[in-house]
This record gives sequence, structure tokens and C-alpha cells, in this order.
Amino acid sequence: MVSSPLKIGTMAGMLALACLPAAAQQTGKIKSTHGAWSIVCDTPAGATAEQCAMMQNVVAEDRPEIGLSVVVLRTADNKAEILRVLAPLGVLLPNGLGLNVDGKDIGRAYFVRCFQDGCYAEVILEKPLIQTLSTGTSATFIVFQTPEEGIGIPVDLKGFGEGFAALP
Repeated sequence: MVSSPLKIGTMAGMLALACLPAAAQQTGKIKSTHGAWSIVCDTPAGATAEQCAMMQNVVAEDRPEIGLSVVVLRTADNKAEILRVLAPLGVLLPNGLGLNVDGKDIGRAYFVRCFQDGCYAEVILEKPLIQTLSTGTSATFIVFQTPEEGIGIPVDLKGFGEGFAALP
């Protein structure tokens, strides 16, 4: 069971991103729905064009106070796709964010920054990871509140491949 690790984006790549802030994600227009995923579009302040992202908001089954926003978007230069996960404040940052798909450990992403709405982990979506997410049925993102306590948060992958293909 060898799987490719998650790749962390460079700081330059993150700064070059034209991204939807959390408030815009919630107020944007839903353009389409693909299974459990929605494509949400909005024109952020200062942007000249509408930007779209595929997203899903989820909560831990046994911990309803712990939720994630999972967002897939293209960089402003259309050269890469990013998987960005917003975790709540209070997660243990050094442990990062774990990912399992259909019971297989895919890897770990590290948190890149925190704002008042939570902390962001971000990875470049490369072809093997896109394929895994597109053909998988269920993902589990794992956040930690202590070094020993991982909290698994399920993410439905139904519609991921279709939504990814439809992402403008």
C-alpha cells in the first residue's frame, strides 16, 4: 500500500493564489452541485473576474463542534489546482492534517497559516491524488487536539471527479 505523499505548495505559489476568503465562500453563488460537492463562485474585492471553487463543509460525526471546509480551486494563473482545508482554531498545528481515502493512508498536509476563522492546510493537487479522490468513495481528514487524540472527519467523495472536471 504505497501511496504518494501530499505535496505542500510553496509560499510563492500561495501568495500568487487568487483565493476566496471564508466569508466569500459562504456568500458566493452555487453554480452547480456534483454529489456532495458544490461549485461556488464569487468576485472577491479587488478582483476583476469571478472566481470559483469546489467545496464541501463537514463535521465530525461524534464531535459536532469540530468541522472542516474542504475547498478545491485553481490558481489564478490556471497552472495548478489546490486542495485547501479550513480547520477550526484549537487544533494542534505541528501534527498537521492527515488524510485517508477508503481506509488507506494518503499522507499529511501541514497548516500554513491561521486567521480568526481557523487554520488552513493546503496542498497542490497532483494527478495521483486527483485520481485517488475521484475514484474513492470516502475520505477521512484527521485533525489533532492533543498529540494522542486524532479526530477523524468524514468527507463524501461522491461527485468529486465530476465536480473537478466542471471546475472553471
